[in-house]
Amino acid sequence: MNTLKNPGITQIHQNTPCYPSRLLDLYDPPNSLYIYGDIRLLDSPMIAIVGSRNASQKGIRNARYFAQALSAEGYLIISGLARGIDGAAHLGALGQKWDQPTIAVCGTGLDIVYPREHQKLAQAIGKSGLLASELEPGLGPKAWHFPRRNRIIAALALGILVIEAAERSGSLITARLGVELGREIFAIPGSIHHPLSRGCHQLLQQGAKLVQTPKDILEELKNW
Repeated sequence: MNTLKNPGITQIHQNTPCYPSRLLDLYDPPNSLYIYGDIRLLDSPMIAIVGSRNASQKGIRNARYFAQALSAEGYLIISGLARGIDGAAHLGALGQKWDQPTIAVCGTGLDIVYPREHQKLAQAIGKSGLLASELEPGLGPKAWHFPRRNRIIAALALGILVIEAAERSGSLITARLGVELGREIFAIPGSIHHPLSRGCHQLLQQGAKLVQTPKDILEELKNW
């Protein structure tokens, strides 16, 4: 865990114009949201990209590719700043110069970067995008923070793309919350022998849209 330099953190409350209305779809929306970065991005159409912390190299490449392609089409990529798929999605959205917007919803206060190796990534997101958390500054990572973070990701997004997930994982929590909220759910299939394909295959069996290219997502969301 590291501390962000010059936090400049802003707190926005429910029932104020800048509070994201999509969070009100939750039965327990945050009373307030702490943000660091460009507040205007909260009004953007967002696609969540989530997946395993222990992703394969193929999964990492897919996350970066889909994030870059969907960003180029005007969607803001939102994820959870975790290792693996989340981090790769943020990197893909940031682009080669690390200067394009993406949103990271954190499971800590915004003055703390977790995991530690994402210090530079968090700083880049804060500079060109937005960091968000319902947790007040000073609160470090706790196991129960992350499912709560996931519900914010699910609520803010129009659709959720899952790239590699185990049968029991936070990514499936995010997807199932998305289903409850009426969001579009997408999953990339994989080998039946790969443990990280099983979560995606579960979602596909339950009605998620099978995705092979970014176009599959764009076609589904074009009427939103």
